[in-house]
Amino acid sequence: MKIKTLLLLSLIFVFGCNCNKTTTDMASKNIESILIAKGNLYGSGSEGIEKQNLIITNEDDWTTLLNQLDSANKVSQNFSETKIDFSKYIIVAIFADVKGSGGHKIDMAISATPEEKIVKVTHIAPKGNATSVMTQPYYIAKLPKTDLPIVFQ
Repeated sequence: MKIKTLLLLSLIFVFGCNCNKTTTDMASKNIESILIAKGNLYGSGSEGIEKQNLIITNEDDWTTLLNQLDSANKVSQNFSETKIDFSKYIIVAIFADVKGSGGHKIDMAISATPEEKIVKVTHIAPKGNATSVMTQPYYIAKLPKTDLPIVFQ
């Protein structure tokens, strides 16, 4: 009798765990983005870009951002691309606030549920000694155009 009870409890535990894991795995999946650029602006804030998360869906807004980025230094010269087909892609641009030292970074991961795309932003501070220069971390990527809302975390 004890063996049957243990076997039954074991089966319930195993199948219960697998069902939950499968449901969770299917609820969210990673989305590939194409990195355009990441790094730091060195204009001490003269570019006039505040800490923000941007979704760019058209050429005019993209050109405005590029001009703003290039106002202190020609940052966009190092981008992997600047010509974007907005009929197929959107741009996600993340900017931190201006920092009083170097070594700060931004990383990003994108996942999707049936209801939304989730952009998880990670701000990374330097470890140990950092250069004493004013910087502003940024991360710019493109991803396939979507009608789903984009949520930043």
